[in-house]
Amino acid sequence: MIVAKKVLFIACVLFFQASTPPKVILFYGDSLTAGYGLSPEEAFPALVEKKLNKTDKKVKVVNAGLSGETTAGGLSRIDWVLRQPVDIFVLELGGNDGLRGLPIDQTRKNLQGIIDKVKAKYPTCKIVMAGMMVPPNMGNEYTEAFKRVYPELATKNKATLIPFILDAVGGIEKLNQPDGIHPNVEGHQIISNKITPVFEKLL
Repeated sequence: MIVAKKVLFIACVLFFQASTPPKVILFYGDSLTAGYGLSPEEAFPALVEKKLNKTDKKVKVVNAGLSGETTAGGLSRIDWVLRQPVDIFVLELGGNDGLRGLPIDQTRKNLQGIIDKVKAKYPTCKIVMAGMMVPPNMGNEYTEAFKRVYPELATKNKATLIPFILDAVGGIEKLNQPDGIHPNVEGHQIISNKITPVFEKLL
């Protein structure tokens, strides 16, 4: 009788695990998220999915990265992207705004607009802000103000903050492609190693 109960319990657990759909993590960003210059499987979103699915944290990752995307572009296409359910939304945008020297207030407004739309469509969705920095040649005042946008928005929206998505990769020649901006295969592997624990805590 005891053995039969144990077998029934294990069967129920396995059935529950099999019938529970994986959590959906949507990475919404620019060329960094898209994996510019690499295959989709080599980009950090796919690597995060692979790492998490080796554990009991079963997920489905959606890579909604678009090379050259600005925060304005991201705001204009977010409704289309949100047609599918999302459990965790990763916002990685703003780098192209910074490189173009666009007004920081506008960047902040666009990012907040994207967050507002996500919350309105999926109130229980968890938000992750992927912070970005701009080169010092943009001027100290601009670079410092730009850097503050991400922690400020994370605090305001009770979101999880990744302070700098390119931490330990940005500016390191051997970890980037010849353009010096986009991470290579090794660079994406480092990014995935650094940010995967963030999602392990959120799932």
